[in-house]
Amino acid sequence: MKILGVSMVSKEEILEGLAKAVIDGDEVKSEELAKKSLEIGIDPYESLMNGCNKGMAKVSDLYELKEMFVPEILLSADAMYAAIDILKPHLKVDASAKKPAKVVIGVAQGDIHDIGKNLVKMMLEVAGFIMIDVGKDVPVDTFVKKTIEEDADIVAISALMTTSMMYMEPVIKKLKENFVKAKVVVGGAPINNDFANKIGADGYGKDAVEAVKVSKKLVGV
Repeated sequence: MKILGVSMVSKEEILEGLAKAVIDGDEVKSEELAKKSLEIGIDPYESLMNGCNKGMAKVSDLYELKEMFVPEILLSADAMYAAIDILKPHLKVDASAKKPAKVVIGVAQGDIHDIGKNLVKMMLEVAGFIMIDVGKDVPVDTFVKKTIEEDADIVAISALMTTSMMYMEPVIKKLKENFVKAKVVVGGAPINNDFANKIGADGYGKDAVEAVKVSKKLVGV
């Protein structure tokens, strides 16, 4: 069904179209639908989470099933970012917190997959957090050093690879050794709540929405 060729387009069609555009890696359609969503008054946050994020969740599932591969995932990421660039300026920032909390965010050592990290970063920015992004393939000492330098309230670590998730616990141990009070939130495809508890993390976010909820709770927002 053509979505952009009709005069009356439903919210459901736009959101489903955004998800499909991300899955298909269709950057042009993603941009068009993001613009269309603003034109018909869909909340940008809803377009992002129930459109783009829904599409990326499916991409992640297909990757796990080995039905999608890295080149296709990169195309999906480009399509998602194309929509994000259009939607982000229209997102309403939550300014309820008197003193914005700082978050050091990055992808664990040995892992270069940063799609999830970037989405969590943006959602936390919208929620009013000050974000310090240390990038991907981040050494343990870099997380600790940056957290101390910035006097951060939260350290958010993601990993998509089982080999990289093992670098999360050393970050937590070194933070404690240096008497750093920052809370640690972990997430990513191979991570679950049991693993988070086992390594001593303060919170676990199964997705970007949950990561925001957990982070707000940890800083009392």
